[in-house]
Amino acid sequence: MKRPRIALPEIDQDVRNYTRAVYAAGMEPVVISVETHQTHCGYQQEYLDHAQFNVDAYDGLLLPGGGDIDPHRYGREDEGKCMLIMDALDELQLAMLDDFVRSGKPVFGICRGHQLINVYFGGTLIQHLPTSFRHCREPDETGDKRHYCKTRTGGWLADLYGEAFPHNSAHHQAVDILGKGLVADSWCPEDGCIESMHHESLPVYSVQWHPERMCLALERSDMVNGLPVLHFFASRCGVEQEEHKGSV
Repeated sequence: MKRPRIALPEIDQDVRNYTRAVYAAGMEPVVISVETHQTHCGYQQEYLDHAQFNVDAYDGLLLPGGGDIDPHRYGREDEGKCMLIMDALDELQLAMLDDFVRSGKPVFGICRGHQLINVYFGGTLIQHLPTSFRHCREPDETGDKRHYCKTRTGGWLADLYGEAFPHNSAHHQAVDILGKGLVADSWCPEDGCIESMHHESLPVYSVQWHPERMCLALERSDMVNGLPVLHFFASRCGVEQEEHKGSV
C-alpha cells in the first residue's frame, strides 16, 4: 500500500524526531521549507522548496513544535515574554494550513502547531502561563516536564488513552480563547491548560504535548506511548491501522 504523503513545514529546525514518528505510523513525510539547498536524507528529511509546493500532491499536513507565534497574528500586543518569533515561519505555516483547510485534508498540530491552529481559526494565546513551571523545563533541567491530563468523555483522545493519562510537556504559552469551530479534548487538571483539540466539522486535530518524543527510541516508562496519536492521524490520511500495530 502506498504511504500517504505528509507535508511538514519548517525553517532551520531539526525535525527528524517528527519524520521518524510519521514514517513509523505508516506515512511518508516531506519537509517543506523556504530553502533550496537543503540536504536530502531519505525518508527522514526530504526537502522541497515552498515555491514548488502543491497541496494536491499531499494527503495531510503536520505542523510541528517550535518558537512562539507573533501576537499580532491573533490581535494582541507583544507582552515581552515571547521567544523565538520568526515571521517567515508564521507566514509559511499559516499559508499551508490555509491550503489544507480549504482542501478539506487532514491536519495535525503538535505544540506550536496546536497553538497555530487555534490562531488560524480566530483564537488567542496566553503569552506566558502563570503556571509555566508545570509545563516547561527550567534552564538547569534536562528533558521534558511530565503531568497528567483529563480527557473529554467520548473524545478522540479518550478513545486512545482513557479518561486520564500522563504525557510530556515543553511549552510556556497555551491556547486561551478557542478559535471558531474548535473543541477542547483534554486539559491539565491543575491549571485548566487546554492540552488537545479538534475541529467540529473538519479533519483537524492537535495536541499541546510532543508524541514524537514519547515513542520509538524516545519512549518513556513514566508516560503513555505517543505513537497511537500518529496512528490516529495516519488513519485520517488513509492508512489502515491494523497494518502498523506492530510499531506501537
